[in-house]
Amino acid sequence: QLQLVESGGGLVQPGGSLRLSCVASGVSLDYYAIGWFRQAPGKEREGVLCITSRGINTNFSDSVTGRFTISRDNAKNTVYLQMNSLKPEDTGVYYCAADIRLFRRCVPDEYMSWGRGTQVTVSS
Repeated sequence: QLQLVESGGGLVQPGGSLRLSCVASGVSLDYYAIGWFRQAPGKEREGVLCITSRGINTNFSDSVTGRFTISRDNAKNTVYLQMNSLKPEDTGVYYCAADIRLFRRCVPDEYMSWGRGTQVTVSS
């Protein structure tokens, strides 16, 4: 059974950087689409960046364009979210999710397996 564990969150000042990791166990991620999602207090969960099994990125949130990048290392069964130039509005719980079906949009409803999330707080 696929299990996902996120790490790398924390408190960072505006303009700072963080790299989140999502490590999978139980199955190989080679054929899975992976997404990073976030949920701010009082808001719905939203897609941030997703990547297909072939390494094609899909971007849901225009607000992260040019600041966040997603990458995957199938040898390590790990997906990363590099976040630069962080803003207070990036604050939230960040989740990774995976789905083996094809043609996933970067929206929460299209991903079946989820991690428990890691908190990111951007504040001075």
